[in-house]
Amino acid sequence: MSPVFRHGSLRLYLLRLLDEEPRHGYEVIRLLRDRFMGVYSPSPGTIYPRLARLEEEGLVTHDEVDGRKVYRITEAGREELRSRSDELDELEEELSASVSDIVREVREDVRQTVRSLREELTWAARESRRMGKEMASDVREQARQARDEAREQARQARDEAREQARQAKEQAKDQARQVRDEVRGPSDSAPGQPDGAAGQPDGAAGSRAGAAGRFV
Repeated sequence: MSPVFRHGSLRLYLLRLLDEEPRHGYEVIRLLRDRFMGVYSPSPGTIYPRLARLEEEGLVTHDEVDGRKVYRITEAGREELRSRSDELDELEEELSASVSDIVREVREDVRQTVRSLREELTWAARESRRMGKEMASDVREQARQARDEAREQARQARDEAREQARQAKEQAKDQARQVRDEVRGPSDSAPGQPDGAAGQPDGAAGSRAGAAGRFV
């Protein structure tokens, strides 16, 4: 930021302000702030010591009004302004140029701020799109993994069901075979009994034939 007052010029400008009308210290500070559009606002530590020095030199005096010092220019102060009128005119031009520089610098700062803000917004939008794509990719990957896991679980469930069905079928066959064997067991022994009974007449016939041979 360009300096507003060169060395010694603020003292002269304070005489200029007090020549317009009497003012108290804070009014001088407010007036300077307003004239420089808030860009330059001197502190009380800048203004009051200079007013006290001007009073020591007899260029200003003050009155107590409502507990505050109201400064007014003296005739000696006006005489100094008249003797330094050329310097005062030059100061006014310098201040106008300084204000123009301040305005230009403020505008440049504003443009730079807007430019930086635009760049940040562009970057934020780009990052948002990139993150959106990454999130979409992650969602698609998660969906693919979930689909693959579901397929694998379905395949395992299908294989287990087939295995259980095969085992149940084998068990059913074994049980049917056992039942069939149990049913067949008693039926197969019954036909053997008549064969033994039939053997008895044959033995009797043999006995009768032997007896007949003895009689011959």
